[in-house]
Amino acid sequence: MDNFSVHLLGCGSAKPSTRHNPACTVVNYRDTLYMIDCGEGAQKEFQRQHLKFSRLRHIFLTHLHGDHVLGLPGLIGTLGLSGFGGHLTIHTFEEGKKILTPILDYFCGELPFELKFNIIEPQDGIVAETNSLLIRSVKLDHRVPTVGYIFEEKPKSRHLRRDMADFHNVPVAQLAGIKAGADFVKPDGTVIPNKMLTTDPSPSLSYAHISDTAYLPSLPEKIKNVDLLFHETTYCNDRSADASERGHSTAAQAASIASQAQAGRLITGHYSSRYRDETLFLKEAREKFPRTILGREGLAINVADRDIIDY
Repeated sequence: MDNFSVHLLGCGSAKPSTRHNPACTVVNYRDTLYMIDCGEGAQKEFQRQHLKFSRLRHIFLTHLHGDHVLGLPGLIGTLGLSGFGGHLTIHTFEEGKKILTPILDYFCGELPFELKFNIIEPQDGIVAETNSLLIRSVKLDHRVPTVGYIFEEKPKSRHLRRDMADFHNVPVAQLAGIKAGADFVKPDGTVIPNKMLTTDPSPSLSYAHISDTAYLPSLPEKIKNVDLLFHETTYCNDRSADASERGHSTAAQAASIASQAQAGRLITGHYSSRYRDETLFLKEAREKFPRTILGREGLAINVADRDIIDY
């Protein structure tokens, strides 16, 4: 995997199924792991996929239904037993902190690391930020307050032309500024334009995780041109009435969102246990959006590989 990948740990929905685990996804960005939701069994699948507990630093909860949070006590307890150090931040609503704090205090006891809560609102906004990554929430339409998450790389530095930098004797102290777009001024006052010293930066990549939601016509504009999109596909069109009543989407609706957003690729998931053949979701979605990937546990997808759809 490159330095921005998405790992599917759970593709099932609320009712338990022997075919799928409850909701859980992990984003690996430059060897820091960001978990989205934590259904039952998440820690086991985490280990099965050879992900490293030591690199997990954030857990983002989309909403407070059991199939998205009930794996947390087991995961946090295991982290405490495994020598996990440093800190771990759970991003959730105020109600989430109120519910989870006594549960984790009771079952996990004294932890050898710092467990923090970042309280977010069920609305569009910035949730977390690093030097190179911005994570924002987008309000969804479900039966309880729910958000999706968009992981966006910040603009990258320009690529330095080492041959030209050496030719013009650019001091090491000025290289960072030049990669940021500055011209180089020689001691005699000669200006070397930045375009002679650098080439264009690599494109910034993005991943959108759209969890439980009814069809949202306003969503495509908020995730425009996202490279990789996970959008829940709980039902196919044969149960569109159930989708509408329960605040979920069909595969066709998810594909419509992906098409309108001009996404690079779409991943299906959050399948209802009523279905025994997940290829039905793939077929329905690809009729509207051919660049659809059938989500399944164990699947790892490089965000940069926009042309790969068959795994």
